[in-house]
Parts: sequence; C-alpha cells; structure tokens
Amino acid sequence: MREKRPGLMVYGPLIAFILGSAFPFYWSFLVASHDDAEFTANPSLLPGGNFFVNAGRVLDSIPFWKALGNSIIVSGTVTVSVVVLSSLAGFAFAKLRFRGRGPLLVFVVATLAVPTQLGIVPLYMAMAEFGWSGTLGAVIVPNLVTAFGVFWMRQYIADAVPDELVEAARMDGCSMIRTFWHVGLPAVRPAAAMLGVFTFMTSWNDFLWPLIVLNAENPTMQVALEKLQSGYYVDNSLVLAGTTMATVPVLIVFLVLGRQIVAGIMQGAVKG
Repeated sequence: MREKRPGLMVYGPLIAFILGSAFPFYWSFLVASHDDAEFTANPSLLPGGNFFVNAGRVLDSIPFWKALGNSIIVSGTVTVSVVVLSSLAGFAFAKLRFRGRGPLLVFVVATLAVPTQLGIVPLYMAMAEFGWSGTLGAVIVPNLVTAFGVFWMRQYIADAVPDELVEAARMDGCSMIRTFWHVGLPAVRPAAAMLGVFTFMTSWNDFLWPLIVLNAENPTMQVALEKLQSGYYVDNSLVLAGTTMATVPVLIVFLVLGRQIVAGIMQGAVKG
C-alpha cells in the first residue's frame, strides 16, 4: 500500500505559522531600513536603503558595544551556570536517594509561585551590602541557578536515564560525578540545549533588574535600548534598528542549538 504523503492541509498551516512568527522580525528590519518620517507617510513592505545609516545612529546614541559585551557576558555566564547546576541538581533529585528529597523538591518548585518583584528590594539591599551595585556580578549571581531549570532537568533525567545504567556505572567503580558526566549528561543533551536557549533568551531580554542595579555607564543591551525612546519624540526607525541589531545574537544561539532542540522535541514526542 502506497504511503500517503502530507499535503496542503499539513504544510499550509505550518508555512503560515512560520511566516507569522518571522513577520515581527521582518517588520523591525523593514522599519529600521527606512527614514522614520518617510516610512510613516508612505509605508512599504519592501526594505529601504537606510538600515546602515540608522545602525550608525544607534552606535552614536548609546554605548552599543559596551552593552552588547555586557549582555553576552551576563547571558553566557548565566546560561552555562544554569545548565550545569540544574543538570547536577536534577540528576540528584531524580537518581539519588537522600532524606528530605521530596519536601526539598516541593520547596524548589514552590518558589516558582513567588513573584520576582517581591524579592527586588531585599536583593538590591544585599547587592549594595556586598558592594556589587552597578557591577555585572549583581546581575549574574542571583541567576546562577533557577527553580525551573532544576525541575525541568529532574523531570527529563527521571525518564531518560535508566536506574540500571546508573547502578551499573557505580558497580564498575565510577564516582557519582563520573557517572553523571559519562552516563547522565550525554542522555540529557537535548533537554540541556533547550534549557540553554530559554535561559539565554530570558537573561538577554531581562530588563527590570538590570535597570535597577546597573548604572548608565555599564548597561546591558535592553537597558541601553530603552534610552533610544526616552526622548519626547520617538524615532521608530532608530529604535527598531537597535532592536534588530540586538536580536542577532539570540538568533545565532538558536541556530547553533537548534538541532539539539529538534532532537529533544522529537525524542519527547516518540516517548509520549
């Protein structure tokens, strides 16, 4: 019997979804490639020739490279730390037996229900007491591990790493760290890649806490971009040129880890 191939009913909605998802980024580039007054008077769906002019204005208006470097340092450090520490904690909660494991996991998950805004004042007081106010450490250290990351990795490891494999590695003389490194980590790479992308995007787009704890001379990208629209007149071409430039690193990270993300989704679908 001939296998039925997916047709327009399948690919049509997929194409529409992809175009709809990509349109906001295209619109940002479209506006950024025109003069603001000209585009407002005569909108067009075709790119103009002013993108590099507007990009140059962005570089002249804000400390773009400083903010870009700060955001890369903060987001990269936070992402690596969250993935590593969450994987270790998730492995411990999923495969180790210790007293209080259940209540401790419930406590970790319960912290997700606490609004971030409630901790801003005491957190700022702590950063000021440590002398970290205005430094990148004040943005990095509070985000080195997340409750969501621990829960996500725990749930994935519980299904992806068989107990028998862990016990076999232990019987062969592996320490628990070596067992995690050689048995657990290779099995959870898709989940770790997905967590890495989500963490990088969350850290990259974080605005409230960096705005509070950092100063104007040492901003992250989102804080710097806010200065583009702080005047009486908002130049949309200038703002969206900066936004488009700031989106490029996120796209690069997604493209680098995209294969692992797809592998994780497909593996979860097969298991389901």
